[in-house]
Amino acid sequence: MNVPLWVWLATVLGILTVIAADLIWASRRPHAVGIREAALWVLVYVGLAGVFFVGLALAAGPGPGGEFVAGYITEYTLSIDNLFVFVLLLSRFAVPPVNQHKVLLIGIAISLVLRAVFIALGTAVVSTFEWVFFGFGALLIYTAVKLALPGDDHESDFHDGRIVRAIRRIVPTSEAYDGSRLLTTVDGRRVFTPMVIVVTAIGAANVIFALDSIPAIFGLTQSGYIIFTANAFALMGLRQLYFLIGGLLDRLRYLNYGLAVILGFIGVKLILEAMEAEGLSDLGPLHLPHIGIAASLAFIAVTLAVTSVASLTHSPRAAESD
Repeated sequence: MNVPLWVWLATVLGILTVIAADLIWASRRPHAVGIREAALWVLVYVGLAGVFFVGLALAAGPGPGGEFVAGYITEYTLSIDNLFVFVLLLSRFAVPPVNQHKVLLIGIAISLVLRAVFIALGTAVVSTFEWVFFGFGALLIYTAVKLALPGDDHESDFHDGRIVRAIRRIVPTSEAYDGSRLLTTVDGRRVFTPMVIVVTAIGAANVIFALDSIPAIFGLTQSGYIIFTANAFALMGLRQLYFLIGGLLDRLRYLNYGLAVILGFIGVKLILEAMEAEGLSDLGPLHLPHIGIAASLAFIAVTLAVTSVASLTHSPRAAESD
């Protein structure tokens, strides 16, 4: 899909406008975000993604529109793992509830910029070397196996505080917060507040998780425009999702298994497409199937539904009520 430069510029400008407006609103009205407010904002961001889907489908056809929906759902789902890290970081640094909205927004904005760089590099590599799909597919299958194994915990990368200690060595910071300010004065010296460490750590966490999610979306579409917009809409809505389901995270006991199934499926799909590109449509007597975007979207949706229902039905809280 060839996207004119003006469409790229208009899209980036629209995304920056939404983020800037959200940041101004969060700065002028610092407050603890409640469940009702979070639910409304989640609906707003999902609605924006829906409007974008309709516009894309009308302008480019149902194919690209379906790729965006599949990519958006995949990125949004895989980003749920980030919420566990958000809980860890915000609690470790005792971020006041009134400042959590701003912290998450800035951290996610940083990660969106870094993801855009990864997407641009990935698109260039994929368009030049089709065999890269074999590597992406193998990476996703490996990640799926790790997720499915007992005891695998994405949060462990942050428990020892290596990222946090590295940031503290580089960035001079105060011991206490100063409202929602990023800079403060201590003994006549201008230093950063712990807020900077939190937003940097959140941005770094999002980039680390992108090492799994970006190869996954390449299994659904090779359009850099669709990959970027799917990531952008998923990340913009992630912050509000944290406030909405933060209390339910401990009940999503089968989430990792659902994500593992999705990653494994997309990994296999990537390898099949790479084999097809190399002219290998048969493996002995076995004809290799072509997995279309409709089948991919249906598989992802069913996996998420089964995982969610199983988690909430068999959660410890549900068991206690029986």
